[in-house]
Amino acid sequence: MNNQNVITNNNLNKEQSLYERDFYQWAIHNAELLRQGRLTEIDIENIAEEIESMGRSEKKELVSRLRVLIMHLLKWQYQPKRRSKSWKLTINTQRIELNKLLKGSPSLKHNIESIVNEAFEDARLLFEDETGIDKNLLPKTCPYTLEQLKEHDFWIE
Repeated sequence: MNNQNVITNNNLNKEQSLYERDFYQWAIHNAELLRQGRLTEIDIENIAEEIESMGRSEKKELVSRLRVLIMHLLKWQYQPKRRSKSWKLTINTQRIELNKLLKGSPSLKHNIESIVNEAFEDARLLFEDETGIDKNLLPKTCPYTLEQLKEHDFWIE
């Protein structure tokens, strides 16, 4: 690397914020500033962005867990001869994690019907891909209520 590249790279590093250079150090530093009440020194814009991102991640996890759960319940319902311990374990694991997620972030229940329907649409596609059963044989909307999805003892026989 020639001297010009070194100078250019050094200038870039100086211009980059701590947030861009070292996220972990940025997070620890801003947390300490908040604890000390040094609010004028915190990185408000990036903190707000990270908080919003955390919220989106929680919703994304909710959709993901519901998708896997619904897909396995559909397989359980529509392929009774293929039921396995693995399917049961997946269903129970998703239920446990779903309940923990909703307990830790109860506001995720806001607009839950549309979130369940979003997950159901994805599950229908995955169900068809995995089983070869036409998704059009499935209901158009999720046949399970949120309470049924969360309930450890709910099984379609």
